[in-house]
Amino acid sequence: MLSLLAASGVAAEPIQWASLGLKPGIELGFFTLRFYSLAYLLGVIFAYWHTSVALKQPGAPMAQRHADDLFFYCTLGVILGGRLGYAAFYDQSLWTGFAGEGFVTWKLLRLWDGGMSFHGGLIGVTVAMAWVSWRDKLNFIRVVDYVSVGVPMGMLLGRLANFINGELWGRGPTDVPWAMVFPTDPLQLPRHPSQLYQAGLEGLAMLVVMLLLFWKTRARYRPGLLAGVFTVGMGLSRFIVEFFREPDKQLADFAARTGLSMGQWLTIPLILTGLIVVIYALRRKPLAAGTTAPA
Repeated sequence: MLSLLAASGVAAEPIQWASLGLKPGIELGFFTLRFYSLAYLLGVIFAYWHTSVALKQPGAPMAQRHADDLFFYCTLGVILGGRLGYAAFYDQSLWTGFAGEGFVTWKLLRLWDGGMSFHGGLIGVTVAMAWVSWRDKLNFIRVVDYVSVGVPMGMLLGRLANFINGELWGRGPTDVPWAMVFPTDPLQLPRHPSQLYQAGLEGLAMLVVMLLLFWKTRARYRPGLLAGVFTVGMGLSRFIVEFFREPDKQLADFAARTGLSMGQWLTIPLILTGLIVVIYALRRKPLAAGTTAPA
C-alpha cells in the first residue's frame, strides 16, 4: 500500500492526506457508522469465528459454550480496559474533565472522542480470560493461546481505521517518498503514516505468523507458545513503530526526558514477559494431541 501511495505522489512533494478522499465512516442518513467502531466489531467477530473453527480441531482447551461466554467478556475487556488504560497511562485529565455543549458528559465516558490504549485493552482481555478460565476450570494459558491467534486482525483493522480518520499520525518532518501531510496537524509537516506501519507489523505480519504457527505447526500443543509469540511480536512491533509515531502531545515532554515514549516503556515488560513464556513453553513436554477440555 505504501508503494502505491508513494507512486501517486511527486518525489519532491509529500502526499496530501486530504487528496485521498477518505471519509471517517459510512453515512446511513440518521447516523454515521464510523470505521473505527466497525473495526472493533469486525475484529471481535473474526477472533470469535477463528476460535470457534479452532475448537473443532483435536486438543481444544474449551468447548464452544466457553467461547461464547469468553468473547462477551473479552469485548467488555477491550472497551473498558482500553479506555481506562488510556486515562491512566496517557491522559489523566479524563478522570476529572467534562465536555459537551448542552448535554455535558464525563470525558472518561466520551468514547466517540477517541482515546483507547492497546496496553489497557490487553489487560482488560487478559482479566476476562482469567475470569472465564477460573469460573469454568479451564487451562488459562491454553485459552490465551487460542484467543491470541485472531487478535492481530483487530489490530490491522483498527490501525487502518486510524489512517482513514487521519489521526495518530507519525513524526515529522520526513522526506520518505510516502510522507504525508495530515489536515489535523497544526504544523502541516510531512509525516510518517505510522498508522500504516502499525497495521503492517502489529496487524498483517503478526496475523500471518500466528495463523501459520497454529495451522501449520504443533505450536498449540505447547501451552504458552502461541501466547508468548503473540506477546513478544506485538511488543517488538509496537516498540519499533513508536520511533516513527508522534507522541501524545501531553506526553511529548516525557518522551524527550526519558528518550522513549510512554508506549515503548509500557512495551518493555510486555516483551520480557513474552520471552519468559516462550522459554517456559519450549522447555516443557508438548501435550498429546488428544488432550481435551471440559464439555
